[in-house]
Amino acid sequence: MNRFLYCLIVTLGLISFNLNPLAAQNIKPDSISIDSADIYKQEQFYDSLKVRANQRKLTRLIYDFLVSPPRPYVDKKALALNYYSQLEGKIISEIRIKALDVFGPTFQDTARVTTKKIEKAANKIHTKSNLKSLEKLLLFKVGDEVDPELIYENERIIRSLPYIKETNIILEQDSIYPGLVKVLILIKDRFSFGATGNVNGIQSAAFEIYNNNIFGVGHEISFVFAGHMNKQPYLGTETYYKIKNIQGKFVDISFAYLNTYKSEGFKFNFNKPFITTSIKWGYGATGMRMFRTNYIFEDDVIQSPEPMDLTYYGAWTGRSFQINKNKQEAAQIVLSGGFNSRKYYIRPEFDSGNISYFSNRTFLLSSITFTQRRFIQDELVFSYGIIEDIPEGFKNEIVYGYDINEFGNRHYAHLLLSNGNLLINKKGYLFMQGDIGGYYGKRGFEQGQIDARIYFISRLFRVGQRGSRLFFRSDYTIGINRLEIENLNLTRMNTIRGFSSSQVFGKQRLSINLEYVLFMQKEFYKFNMAFFGFTDIGIIGSNKEFILTNGSWYSGIGAGIRLHNENLVFKTLQLRLAFYPGHPSDMSFVGFILDEQSKRQFYSFEPTQPQPIKFE
Repeated sequence: MNRFLYCLIVTLGLISFNLNPLAAQNIKPDSISIDSADIYKQEQFYDSLKVRANQRKLTRLIYDFLVSPPRPYVDKKALALNYYSQLEGKIISEIRIKALDVFGPTFQDTARVTTKKIEKAANKIHTKSNLKSLEKLLLFKVGDEVDPELIYENERIIRSLPYIKETNIILEQDSIYPGLVKVLILIKDRFSFGATGNVNGIQSAAFEIYNNNIFGVGHEISFVFAGHMNKQPYLGTETYYKIKNIQGKFVDISFAYLNTYKSEGFKFNFNKPFITTSIKWGYGATGMRMFRTNYIFEDDVIQSPEPMDLTYYGAWTGRSFQINKNKQEAAQIVLSGGFNSRKYYIRPEFDSGNISYFSNRTFLLSSITFTQRRFIQDELVFSYGIIEDIPEGFKNEIVYGYDINEFGNRHYAHLLLSNGNLLINKKGYLFMQGDIGGYYGKRGFEQGQIDARIYFISRLFRVGQRGSRLFFRSDYTIGINRLEIENLNLTRMNTIRGFSSSQVFGKQRLSINLEYVLFMQKEFYKFNMAFFGFTDIGIIGSNKEFILTNGSWYSGIGAGIRLHNENLVFKTLQLRLAFYPGHPSDMSFVGFILDEQSKRQFYSFEPTQPQPIKFE
């Protein structure tokens, strides 16, 4: 009995300490300045606690599972900037780029060679990133002075490429001429070949193969083979090709040809985004000729019941103005303007007395954007053990447009406000966004909406030797005088993951998503593993009533495992089991699925082309 009481007391003590903010610090803790005396006291306390816990098997197991000693926060950005600042102002005399094999070498041991046959074969198949293509990504050149902020930003840009796993920029002062600096850039590629596919019952299936770094020059190519048992062509293809960073100007061009049972046509896109705060001009153009399609864009909520024949094209340009040119993270004001036009040759029938979703139109748009963005580094958020660049800042924009529409010209306007990270102590990541907008014409205010979003990612907790995070998301959307065919559902945006019903829709929706992720240390055949559990709640209904009391409530509860290898460009493999209490009649209570998940992206606060907000 005494032994039981002792174990119980120690257990409660361990849990209480684990819930204490000091005891549950991040693997990358949250404050850069911790007094050394406090650190010494904490270390003494945890050493004493561990000795006591190790006296019995039960308390030792509980200690290993619940407790990890706190570690002082290591701000990777501060360390990087401090490292580069030591040589700030010195002249760059030489720049060398070294691309490492996908498997084997590391930044700590670049001469390391893999001993596994399959990895050796993969290294031979893979084409290393072309050094000249990588040179075009550099924001500095020989003869420039060392600028810590610029080098840090350049690391982020290179690391953001889909075929790059990691990069490290090393500075070395010249041993003979102290005023000169040599720069070594280490690049770690991902294996650029990938494949994916899906099967929809016995009726249709699709298979895709792709290469995100063809010939090592950063071009992307993919081929999709799609087939259907009852629709022609029974077996068709889609081909995509993308050229990135043309002439080192951060200009991207992509082409596509599609001819499957789903659609047939051509697509073209040309874009120069505001990828850095130093870019003054952004611009782009897009064109699309679809001879047969049920939608305008692939992510459209609304699809035509019959195939359409249409043309779509548009262009935009924007000018950025730095508020404080001497600061890399200074806020910007961006003025943008553009247009898009679409014309239908074949489209669904409509009531001539009402505006149609499928209308011939030319849309003129302009915007004023006030934004600031900076990036901090963390890991084990959306990726598995590699550095992730997490944006902080704000983006506030006003968009005005004029819709030259065959059913009557209309004005358009929206206001969007967003901010992250609002947490003062930085123990996690909080993003908030709100917007309101719509059209105004002879019929009054129509196709309007209000959106509100809150996303929260907790700091990294320690569970034994593993890391874990809590993810929270809440989205609210209400439509105002929307068209009859414009409806929200619980399938889009992962409102309730795995939820699939054509019976549940409305003009107002509230969703709450809670997910807990446990990142495992051990690998499964070189794949990183993460266990997750989730609870999703979706409420949907009319826009004329209070949604909490008059909306229809649905939910999803489940768990699963994710597998991902950061050395590969493959998507994350996900095995998920979910239960849907109170489900509609056209879906089952239990959902079990093995699928792929694209890597989730952070909201970047990057200025973009002016465009209306989506009702989805």
